[in-house]
Amino acid sequence: MPLNLYPAIFEAKNLNFKKRDLTILENVSLQIQRGDYCGIIGPNGGGKTTLIRLLLGLETPTSGAISLFGIPIEQFKAWNKIGYVPQRSALIDSAFPATVREVVAMGRYAKRGLFRPESAEDRKRIDEAMVLMGVEDLRSRLIGHLSGGQRQRVMIARALASTPQVLIVDEPNTGVDVESQHRFYELLRILHKTKNVCIIFITHDIGVIAEDITRLFFVNQTLLTSTTPSEMLRCDEMSRLYGNPSHLVCHGH
Repeated sequence: MPLNLYPAIFEAKNLNFKKRDLTILENVSLQIQRGDYCGIIGPNGGGKTTLIRLLLGLETPTSGAISLFGIPIEQFKAWNKIGYVPQRSALIDSAFPATVREVVAMGRYAKRGLFRPESAEDRKRIDEAMVLMGVEDLRSRLIGHLSGGQRQRVMIARALASTPQVLIVDEPNTGVDVESQHRFYELLRILHKTKNVCIIFITHDIGVIAEDITRLFFVNQTLLTSTTPSEMLRCDEMSRLYGNPSHLVCHGH
């Protein structure tokens, strides 16, 4: 079946969100389809992370409607279809007493429940996720003893253990060295192209994924534009959206 005949993975209609009488998002409508590689950009405090939290049911909109895979969010149960790597997830207390394998295994909880024992399928998916992210040799190491780049890959492996159809990553580069960042972008590219995982990437550094993304959203309290990267990634357009002179820098990686 062609991808455009499936229900949208996420569909939001006229979303509004206020917190303590402060408007965070206003009248946001969007669709994200299977096979998309989406970049979400915008200024600090513009509502990017809040938008994702609304789409994931972690916040409740003041008004508006959200559906996931064609199902109203209030009725949606298949959360294992969605992998989420939140902002600063790689910044873990060095004393956190869990091994890499234990952290990755947490990704299966949404599918099997917290208190049910691991099945053979669980173990298979956990091992596959660790191999895919190149952390299988770290399985017995404590997560807090790893480098920032290693922790980042472990957290993505945790998200992938549920075999999601969409992976959301929010500002993943905090505390991660440049070499690890480049490897991370390559892994996302592989997931999208070989596993057909829809990628939603929140970032300030859009240049590093400009060649990969198929859709680009600019969010600043409202959804100011939704377009293809080639139309938005121009200095004049970025300057208009951000409200100050902007220059685009291409990354050679």
